Amino acid sequence: MSKAPYVPPKVWKNDAPSGGQFASINRPTAGPTHEKNLPVGKHPLQLYSLATPNGVKVTIMLEELLALGHSGAEYDAWLIRINEGDQFSSGFVGINPNSKIPALLDRSVEPPIRVFESGSILLYLAEKFGALLPRDLPGRTETMNWLFWQMGAAPYLGGGFGHFYAYAPEKLEYPINRFTMETKRQLDVLDRRLGESAYLAGDSYTIADIAVWSWYGQLVRNTVYSAAEFLSAQEYTHVQRWAENIAQRPAVVRGMRVNRTWGDEESQVAERHQAADLD
Repeated sequence: MSKAPYVPPKVWKNDAPSGGQFASINRPTAGPTHEKNLPVGKHPLQLYSLATPNGVKVTIMLEELLALGHSGAEYDAWLIRINEGDQFSSGFVGINPNSKIPALLDRSVEPPIRVFESGSILLYLAEKFGALLPRDLPGRTETMNWLFWQMGAAPYLGGGFGHFYAYAPEKLEYPINRFTMETKRQLDVLDRRLGESAYLAGDSYTIADIAVWSWYGQLVRNTVYSAAEFLSAQEYTHVQRWAENIAQRPAVVRGMRVNRTWGDEESQVAERHQAADLD
C-alpha cells in the first residue's frame, strides 16, 4: 500500500520531529538557548568553528596567510560542536546572530570586530592583509564573481543534494533527482571555467578558489557525501585537475586538519592555538 501524498497544512507548526542526522539542532527560532561565554586565546584572531566545508575555508585562508609571512594572521581556533548546540550559546550568538559556523572575532582592533558568514570572513581577511585578492579591478571583480557564485550555489549542494542524498531519514526520488541535476549543472559551470584558466579568477589562486574548493573540490575528491561515483565526478576533468592541485598545497593540508574531530586520528586537530599544534 503506497503512502498517502503529503498535503501541507494551512499554517505550518513545528509539532513533529523532522528526522535526519541534524534534526536535534534544527529549530524555527533564532537567539541563544543557554548562557555561556566563549573562550579567548592569546592571538589577535579568535576563530570559533568546525571543519565542515564552510569551516575549512577560514582555516585554509589563515594558514595560507601565515605561509605568505603575515604573522598578524596567527589565530586561536576553538571547537564548536554543532551537534551539541555550542552555536546556540549566548557568546556565540553574540558574534554570529545566525548561529552558524564559522565565526571570527578580530581583537587586534578596539572595539573588536565580529565577522560572520564564511565568504565575508574570507573577504575581510584578504582585505586586512592585502593577500589572495587581486588589486586590479578586472581581477578583483572576477574573484568576487566566483566568491558570490559559491555563496549562492553551495546551499543547493549542501542543504539540497547533500541533505537528501546523505542525511535525510529516507531516500526520496524527487528531491535527490532535483538536486543532483543542479549539482551536476554547477560542476559543469566550474569545469567550463577551469578549462579556460588555471584558477577561477585567472592565473592566480585567490579566495574564490578557497571558497569553491572547500565544497566542490572536496565533492569531486569524494571527501564529502561519498557521492563522487554517483555524480560521475570523473567527467569533470578540469575540476579534478584544479581540485587535486589545491589539495596538495601545504596550507590547505594544514587548514583541513583544524577543528576536525572525525576521520583518521592524524587528520584531527580539535583546536589550534599555535603552529606547533599542526606538527
